Amino acid sequence: MSPIPPPQSPAERIAWELPAEAITIRIRWFGLCVGYLFVNFLSPSKHQLELNGILALATGYAIADTVWSRRRRVFLSETPLFVSLMESIFIGLLCHFDQGIDSLFRFYYLLSLLVCAFRYTPLTTYLTLALHALSFSLLVFSGNQSAPIQPASILLMLVFMAWVTWASTALSMLVHTAGEQLADLNAELQRNQKLLEQRIAERTTELQQSQAMLVQQEKQAAFGLLAAGIAHEVGNPLAAISGLVQMMNRKPLDPDMHERLGLIDEQLRRIQRTLRELVDFSRPASREVRRCDIREVIKAALNVAKYYKRMKGKHVDVEYAEDMPDVQIVRDQVLQVFLNLILNALDATQEGGTIHIAARPAPPGIEITVKDDGHGVRAEDQPRLFQAYFTTKETGTGLGLFVCRNIVESMSGRIELVESSPAGTTFRVRFPAA
Repeated sequence: MSPIPPPQSPAERIAWELPAEAITIRIRWFGLCVGYLFVNFLSPSKHQLELNGILALATGYAIADTVWSRRRRVFLSETPLFVSLMESIFIGLLCHFDQGIDSLFRFYYLLSLLVCAFRYTPLTTYLTLALHALSFSLLVFSGNQSAPIQPASILLMLVFMAWVTWASTALSMLVHTAGEQLADLNAELQRNQKLLEQRIAERTTELQQSQAMLVQQEKQAAFGLLAAGIAHEVGNPLAAISGLVQMMNRKPLDPDMHERLGLIDEQLRRIQRTLRELVDFSRPASREVRRCDIREVIKAALNVAKYYKRMKGKHVDVEYAEDMPDVQIVRDQVLQVFLNLILNALDATQEGGTIHIAARPAPPGIEITVKDDGHGVRAEDQPRLFQAYFTTKETGTGLGLFVCRNIVESMSGRIELVESSPAGTTFRVRFPAA
C-alpha cells in the first residue's frame, strides 16, 4: 500500500494533524478510564498496585498530549516510532501484570493501531504493528498465564491486529483524501468568490461610468436647448434693432451721429456673431466619423473658449506643424475634449498666465499638447484625475476629464497627464492618422 502523500504546506499538515490529534486524545482517555475501572472495580488482581502505577504513567503522558493539543501542537510529533515503542511496552506490561496473553488489556493493541493510523503515515502504522506483534509474542514467554497457551488464540490476535491495521489505514487514507478534496474545493470556491467580487466591482464601476456619461450627455442636451432658446429669443430683437439702426444711419444726420450709429451696428453684429457661435457649439452633436483637420477643431474650441470669463488677462499661444495629417474622428466630440482641456487650463492659471497648445505629427498619428503655467495638481490626486466624479475644483462635477478619456479612447486615441507641478500642467492627446 502506498503511503499518504505528504501535505503540500505546513498549514495543510496542521489542518490534518490537529483533528486527528483530537480523535487520538479521546480514544486514549477512553482507554485509561476503562483501564482504571477494570483494575480497581471489575477485576481486581494481586498486581493492582503495579497496574495502577502503569496507568498513572500513561495518564501523565495523556495529560501532556492534551496540553500540547490545546496549544494547537502535537506532542512528540517528530518521533512517532518512539511513541509506538512506548505504547507497545505499556500495553505489554499491563498484560504481563494482569493475565498475560489472556488479559483484556490486549485489546489496547487494537486501539493503539487505530490511533496510529489516523495520526501517522501507513509506513509508521505498519511498523507499529510489527512492534505490537513483537510485544504480544513476548507475553507468551513471560510465564504469567492463567490458562494453557492456545496457539489459535495467539494467531487469531495477530490476525486481528493485522486486519485493524489494514482497515484503519485504508479508512484514514480515505478520510485524508476526502479532506484534501474538500480543501481543494473550498480553495476553488474562495477563488471563484474573489473573482465574482472582482467582476461585480468592475461591472459596478462600468455602470457608474455609463451613468456619468449619460448625465453629462443629458446636461449637454439641456444646455443646447437652453442656448438655442436664448439665441432665438435674443436674436429676433437684435435683428430688429440692427435694422432700425441701419435705417437711421441712411438718413441725413451729422457725421458724429453716423459714427455712433455705426459703432452701435458693429456691436450688434458682434452680439449676433457670438450667438451664432453659441448655437453652432450647442447644436445636437453629430456622431459621424469623418476626416478632419485637427487644427480646425482646435480653432473652433478656442472660438468658444474666448467668451469664458476666466480668459481675461491670459494669453493663449498656438503652434501648429505644417505637415499635419488628417484624422478620422467625430468632430463635435473631439471639439468638446479640447474645449474642456482649454477651460481647465484657464481655471488653473492666474491673470497674466499663458496656455500653450501645440499640434505636431507623431507617427503613426498626431500629438496635441495643452500646457499651462498654473498651480498644478497635487501628486496624490494625479492618479485619480480621469476617474468619474473626481474633481479638484470647488464647483466641479468631476466628469470633464472622465468624458474626455472615454471620447478619445473610443476613437483609438489616448489622453494622458504628462506632468504636473507648481510650475504648470501638461496634457497630451494622441490620435491615429486617417
